[in-house]
Amino acid sequence: MTIQEAQQKVDEWIRTYGVRYFSPLTNMAQLTEEVGEVARIISRTYGEQSFKPSDKGKDLGDELADVLWVVLCLANQTGVDLTAALERNFDKKTNRDAFRHLNNEKLSK
Repeated sequence: MTIQEAQQKVDEWIRTYGVRYFSPLTNMAQLTEEVGEVARIISRTYGEQSFKPSDKGKDLGDELADVLWVVLCLANQTGVDLTAALERNFDKKTNRDAFRHLNNEKLSK
């Protein structure tokens, strides 16, 4: 599935099952919540935090998909074409960082 297809599919789902988009402010709060759930799994899986009983059964892929879902919602409701935005972002990063990371001694260790 392309990013454009994902944006369209989310839009169709919202219009069919979701009634309407939440406000951008509500979706921003939702995005923060979903990113927090990703952070919780990462900190317990790869960091020093231990799992709580309420953390059992949480799936990183599912939580990352929740983050992507809300990002797609925000893009749709604000008129952002994420495919075009991501292409511009690659150009920006390439022009800015073409040698920055290659020359970073911290990364070569």
